[in-house]
Amino acid sequence: MRVNDARDVSDWGRAAAPGERSMVWLLAGVVLVAANLRAALTGVGPLLPGIEASTGLSGTWTGLLGTLPLLTFAATSPLVGRTAHRYGAPRSLAIALAVLAAGLLVRSLPGVIFLFAGTVVVAAAIAYGNVLLPSVIKSTVSEDRIGQVTGLYVTAMGLLAAISSGVSVPMADHLTGGWRTALGVWAVLAVLAFGVWLPRCRRTGPAGAAPAVRERIPWRSPLAWQVSVFMGLQSLGFYTTIAWLPSIVHDHGVGEAAAGWQLFLFQIVGLVSSSALPVLARRWRDQRLLAAAASVIVALGFVLLAVAPQLAVVSSVLTGLGGGACLVLALAFQGQRAADASQAAALASMAQSVGYLVAAVGPLLLGALHDLTGGWTLPLLLLVVLTLAQGAVGAGAGRDLLLKSTSQLPTSVRIGDSPS
Repeated sequence: MRVNDARDVSDWGRAAAPGERSMVWLLAGVVLVAANLRAALTGVGPLLPGIEASTGLSGTWTGLLGTLPLLTFAATSPLVGRTAHRYGAPRSLAIALAVLAAGLLVRSLPGVIFLFAGTVVVAAAIAYGNVLLPSVIKSTVSEDRIGQVTGLYVTAMGLLAAISSGVSVPMADHLTGGWRTALGVWAVLAVLAFGVWLPRCRRTGPAGAAPAVRERIPWRSPLAWQVSVFMGLQSLGFYTTIAWLPSIVHDHGVGEAAAGWQLFLFQIVGLVSSSALPVLARRWRDQRLLAAAASVIVALGFVLLAVAPQLAVVSSVLTGLGGGACLVLALAFQGQRAADASQAAALASMAQSVGYLVAAVGPLLLGALHDLTGGWTLPLLLLVVLTLAQGAVGAGAGRDLLLKSTSQLPTSVRIGDSPS
């Protein structure tokens, strides 16, 4: 059966309308795909001392293991649309999961070259998942459920990220192969996700039948830039916190183990927040207030950490509370501000590319400021300023608007109007 080449652009990655059983499998697939989008990366940080001792790499080189994925995200995200148009979003996700499993195994092989090469492959595969998952949700879930399903996959993503941070060192201590095995074991999760997701590919139209109209990345759209910058600034806050929170609290007299639990607390509170936010988001199509308020909460957490580091636990709760909400909003905007699945993929591609390029600057900039000043006050105050700017941008991205087709940029249309 051939697919009509003139089919509507919104059908390029759409699977058949799911029944109840199909929806259960869809949600299971979404959860498992999402579980792979951070776990392979957040477990690296706790293993860095062992990696340094084993390989003889300097702190600068091991630090690159944290920055390299973000740079790969930024470089890879604009390429996702071409693959999705050729194979469809469900098939492209399956390919990404297979590549992820292979990359995780490569990363665990002996030899520094495999460590870095595998990291790039893993990050590239995750970039595909980051871009395509909002598009798949947009094309298979009703509009009023996008926020809830987004919250579900953010919860899965965050939960496995937190677990990965906590179990990586114990796995390295107790499994044969040490830290290499602890890095490679996540391939099992990728293979499991691949197996659950694969049936969705069989219900999608034949590959290679690209639609007659192809959405381009909306570089000229002010609304798309607001969504992208909001994504970037919230990612900067998250990855900078992941990189430096243990060091910040350790420098103020907290033990290494307790510092690690502070990072775990930050992520767990973020999970609670990301799970609760969709309930509020469903009631308001206009989400300017939510985006601004969540950003202010994060800023208050950074202020507290700067001026009263002895209250770091409270700071972790605040930054996790606001940060989890900001992540859900950043991902939901990529679907809710798009008119169809193809446009959602184009917007997500732009948001992920810009977002992770911005995020890659955060950990390096904070570390440089710390080296320059010898303390954490100025770096944390910079985070406060950036987070308040994030709130201002979020007030634009949260408006009740849809992007127009890339052929008619830079204007936007009200939701409910016909986006031509």
